[in-house]
Formats: sequence, structure tokens, C-alpha cells
Amino acid sequence: MKKNEELLKIYKKIKKDIVNRIKEFKRNGKNMTDNEILYELFFCLLTPQSKATLCWSSVEKIKKEGEKILKEKEKIKSCLYGVRFPNNKSKYIHHFYNEKFLKEKFFQELKNIESNFEKREFLVKNVKGMGYKEATHFLRNIGYGNDLAILDRHILKNLKEYSIIKNIPSSISRKRYIEIEEDMRKFSKKLDIPLENLDFVLWYKERGFIFK
Repeated sequence: MKKNEELLKIYKKIKKDIVNRIKEFKRNGKNMTDNEILYELFFCLLTPQSKATLCWSSVEKIKKEGEKILKEKEKIKSCLYGVRFPNNKSKYIHHFYNEKFLKEKFFQELKNIESNFEKREFLVKNVKGMGYKEATHFLRNIGYGNDLAILDRHILKNLKEYSIIKNIPSSISRKRYIEIEEDMRKFSKKLDIPLENLDFVLWYKERGFIFK
């Protein structure tokens, strides 16, 4: 119970910031150009096992260099400062830009999907390098994160600490991701903190700040 009280105390402290950030995501999502959405997707492709701040700095570098570099994997790779697995991640960015973004109305198709759950399935199926965590992160950042959980290492560590899960899995299957997400959803209802907000609370508990 004392642990729960700690989370509630954090939530009370940063609730206004969380609500404003989520409103910002939703507002921006409605007004974003396809190119702006594209860079959010790049950011989320870079985040596995890498610091979010370094990933965003790498995206800013790509934006500064211009879209011309997205035609060449090595030039993309040269922008990925401090990001783990730059070879694979540069390939993912290159593939999405050249095979999906330029050839298909990908983001329009995504927006036309009614439920956030199905949006996530569409992303995981169609974007190389994007798992359930990355897809959920991306959807939240463009305003479609309601009732989905970003199960990154910080969140999983806390779920174990609060006995929501027994062990931190080294990899998470689709089935296991959805199971853990549902367990976290039940925990959020117990705390009376919306699932989308609880992600921020657990992140803040680990890192001491709110980021993308």
C-alpha cells in the first residue's frame, strides 16, 4: 500500500504536466503534416535499448540534413549518435521512407483505422523494426495512445517491483505484451490513474522527468 501511495504522490505532483503533455500530443497529432509524423516514427524506431534524448537528437540531425540523406543508409547511420544497433536502425528508417512513405499513403491509411488497438497491429505488421512497444510509443506521440501501454524497460522494472509481473521478460511476444498490458490496465484502475497517464508516472519515478 505504501508503494501505491508513492505513485499517487508522484501523480498528484505531475498530473497537470501529464494532462498537458497528452493534450499536446493529441492537438499536434491532428495538425501534423505527414513529414512531421514521419520523424516521430523515426524516433520510435530508434528507441529500443537507447536513451530517448539521444534518439531525438539523432532525429533532429536527420531533419537538419534534409530528406535527401534518407536515400542512403550510410548517411542515415552517420546521424545516429549514441543510438544502439545503428546498422539495423538505419536500414529500418531507409526501408520505411523509400518503400512505404514515398510509395504509399501510409499515414492516411493508419488514420483511417478506427481503433487504436488495430492501428497498433497495422504498424507492427507493416513497419520493419517496429514492435508493440515502439508502435504504442509512436501512436501516443501522434495522439492515439489512449488505453495502450508503452512497456519499455523502465515500465517493466516497476511492474515487477509492484508485483504486477513476476519476471522481466528478455523478449515479449504479442500474446505476452497484451497480457502484461491488461495487468497494467487493472493496476491503473486500482490506482484510479488512467493507463496512458500511468506510463508517465512510472517513467518519471525512474528518470525524474517527462519526455516524449
